[in-house]
Order: sequence, then C-alpha cells, then structure tokens
Amino acid sequence: MRKAQAVVEEAARGRLETLAFDREHLWHPYTSMTEPAPVRLVTGARGCELEVDGRWVVDGMSSWWAAIHGYRHPVLDAAVRDQVERFSHVMFGGLTHEPAVTLGRRLVDVTPTGLERVFLADSGSVSVEVAVKMALQYQRGIGRPERRKLLTVRGGYHGDTFHPMSVTDPDGGMHTMWSGLLPEQVFAQVPPRAGAGTGHLESWMLALERQVVRRRDELAAIIVEPLLQGAGGMRHYDSECLRVMRDLADEHGLLLIFDEIATGFGRTGHLFVSELVTPDILCLGKALTGGYLSLAAVLTKDAVARGISGSESGVVMHGPTFMGNPMACAVATASIDLLLASDWPSRVASINERLATGLEPLQELPGVKDVRTVGAVGVVQLDHPVDVVAATDAAVAAGVWLRPFRDLIYTMPPYVIADEELDRLLHGITEAVKAG
Repeated sequence: MRKAQAVVEEAARGRLETLAFDREHLWHPYTSMTEPAPVRLVTGARGCELEVDGRWVVDGMSSWWAAIHGYRHPVLDAAVRDQVERFSHVMFGGLTHEPAVTLGRRLVDVTPTGLERVFLADSGSVSVEVAVKMALQYQRGIGRPERRKLLTVRGGYHGDTFHPMSVTDPDGGMHTMWSGLLPEQVFAQVPPRAGAGTGHLESWMLALERQVVRRRDELAAIIVEPLLQGAGGMRHYDSECLRVMRDLADEHGLLLIFDEIATGFGRTGHLFVSELVTPDILCLGKALTGGYLSLAAVLTKDAVARGISGSESGVVMHGPTFMGNPMACAVATASIDLLLASDWPSRVASINERLATGLEPLQELPGVKDVRTVGAVGVVQLDHPVDVVAATDAAVAAGVWLRPFRDLIYTMPPYVIADEELDRLLHGITEAVKAG
C-alpha cells in the first residue's frame, strides 16, 4: 500500500516539475512568456479522448481540426511504424520516394479535375506562402510583373508567416500589430452569411466586381478560405460568392487560390469545397495526415506551372528541408484512404444534426449573440470576449477539452466521435458558455 502511494506521489511530483519547467521556459501559441496562461499536461490519448491532468476528457478540437480519425488509430499507427522501419526522412532535392509519389497520385485523384501539379510543404502557413509565390511568379512568367497584390475578403485568416499574415484581416484579425510592415493587400468586405438573402448577396457581388475592375492591373490573384472562414471568426458564407470570384478571376486574368487547410477532407460536408468551384491553386493541410505529422500540399493547374516556368528563375523558389517527409506522406495516404473507405458524409451530417439540435437552446442564454453550424463545426458566438481560463476550466470540469478564442466557443470534433461523447461535448460547451 505504501509502495503504491509512493508511486502516486512520485508521479504527481513529476507532473508538477514538468509544468513548472514549461511555465518558465516554453512558449505556447499566442501566450505571454512572462505572464503565461495556465496549461494542462497531456499524458495519453485514445479514440476521441485526451488524458489531461490525470482525467480523460473528450477532445472537441481534433487538435486544432487535424485529428479527424481520433487518436491511436491502428491503421495510422501502422503506417508510421512501417515507414520508420524503412527510413524516416530523406531530402527531396534530387531524390524521390514511394510515399511521396503515392500521396501525390492520391491527391490528384481525389481533388477536382485539373489540379495536377503537387508541391508538398511542411505546414499550412508555408503552403499559403508557396501559393502566393506561385501566383506572383505566374504573373511574372506571363509578362505581367506589375501584378503584385492579392485580393481577399475581410474576416479571413491564412497563417502566421508574413505573406499569410498580409492576407489576414488587418483590422479585426490577429496580426494588426504588423500593419505597416506587411505587404499591403486589397480587402473586400466579408461575404454575406449563408442564407442572408439575395439582396445582401447581390450588393456584395457588385462591390467586389467594382474593386476588382478598379485594381485589376495590380492584382495577381484572389485568395480566400472557401465557404467557411476559420480562425478569423468561424463565418459560413454563401457558395455563390465563390462562383463570382471564379468568374472575375477568369475575366481579368487573375488566379483563384482556395485555402482549404481547415475545410478540406470533409469538414464542411464536402470532401473539398473546391468541388463546388475549382480554384487555380489549392492549399491543403491540418487533416491531411489525420493529425499525426505536420504536412501540407499545394495543388495547381498545369497552366499555372507553365506560367511559373516562364518566370526569370523558371522554378518555384521554395524548398523546405522536410519537404515530402516520407513518414508524413505515408500516414497522409493512409488517412485519406481511411476517410474514403468510411461513410464520412453520413457521419458528418449526423454530427451536424446533433450539434445544431444541441446548441440551438444556447441562443437563449445571457451573453450569447449567435449560434451556427456547418458540417462538423459548431459555433457559439458571445456578445463579449470569452474569459478563456474560466470557460476552459468549466469545460474540463464537464469532461471536455475546448479552446475558445476571441468571442467564440466552438467545436470541430473528430468524425469518429460517438453519440455519447458528442452529448458530453455539448454539455461541456454549455458549461463553457455559462462560465465564459
């Protein structure tokens, strides 16, 4: 008995020491180093649950929208093990390997027709950097070097490196402190919310057309998160907006870039939103590897590749050290195959129905401004900034892990979440809203 107690006490001391070192030395996303927000220690994961501070909680975030199959999936575990037994990494410069070729073939097969050239990047933000470079090099290659700006919409978010920051909302986004240092891009108004009505849609379309016509000689491309804006505010907008962007891009010689890092692989109910409207350049990430390893992909049309080849360098001026990492490529292919072999459309639809039904009553709670869902995404928007610590504490106490931000308490659960776990998740969101 004493021995067991000693083991428990030793484990507790170890956790405290780990957290103490973390607090003193490790930066976390959007967190002060000198006055850090509290963090919790993860010691295990299984299915749709994380072991956090010694208790199992339902992960409502899919580890920032990536772990669509949950944790410790035997198929994905095996893909990583099998590849590491062959080789874990090899440079992609001058070399290739089967995992990269297999993944490239799979991506060309599952994405819309015409997206045939594949650049394997190492993170979502980097994929946007590469897409922007491609657009600028394309314009140079076809003899339009003066076209150096991107048009995007307000309310968007595209990553934390410099060009992605430049096309993130400069006023309401997370990168306002960099105004004046970033490249100045062209911002259209936030697209009208899905279901807002034809009047709002037509007004937005006319304003966008005027902007494009006025700035067309300096614009290289239009870049947006299609259908659902992510970290900029979790807004779901009308798909007709994408068709307007496609038509304007075609009419004025611009490229259309879709950032599907958050929306790709079924999250909105479409395997890719690009099935509705095909872009010239498509960025994928997050769920690409099922949350196992960092990997992103940029797919382009052949015409884009040929335009880039006509620029001064003749090549895409980018080459990450871990480009095409074999382990990441192997698990990405396994994740895609696992998704396609499942009845993911029905599962995403079922999650949506349960989220819509379970979250709708929260509209009546004090402080709630809006409740909305799309695909396997549920959002509660408050009329004030969330008290992140209080909301997180309340969620964990209810057996749920959430990561609110700004005025939003939201969830993007793994697709494999069971109904009982989804009910726990809804309870946790309710408690977070009451506390936040």
